[in-house]
Amino acid sequence: MTDGRNFQVVVSGNPFPQLSEAEFKRRFLPVLQAAKPRPNLTFTYAPPPELPHPNYRVVLIFNAANDLNANTVCAGQIRHKPEQTRPFDLYAIYCRDDLALSYTTATTVATGPDDPRVYQLMAQLFLVLFPDQPLFRRGPLPPFRRW
Repeated sequence: MTDGRNFQVVVSGNPFPQLSEAEFKRRFLPVLQAAKPRPNLTFTYAPPPELPHPNYRVVLIFNAANDLNANTVCAGQIRHKPEQTRPFDLYAIYCRDDLALSYTTATTVATGPDDPRVYQLMAQLFLVLFPDQPLFRRGPLPPFRRW
């Protein structure tokens, strides 16, 4: 479904206040690309010229508000904590339209986007967001019997 295509990454927040948001995003994108999951895709910050149906994307929120949930993020609601509490505090959501397919949180004590700990964290995070195994589907349950 994503093989050979651009895949949008929405980034909100900057975990490294010593960098401008533009500089952070410029240095962070190659780390995301290097840590990407198996399908042959290219991460991009640019929104697609025409909204695809379904619209798959990853939303990365740094210093996310505690009361956010994944489905509201996929529907476009993003809020942050008033103050940055940890250096690299990430809430990551894999969205299909307004539905969250998977989500996770992660933290590290990285000093910048080029820090190897950021790559390690993103590589592990992508394994959670994009699992290789299809979701477990159970067939119909057998009828209930009373003995």
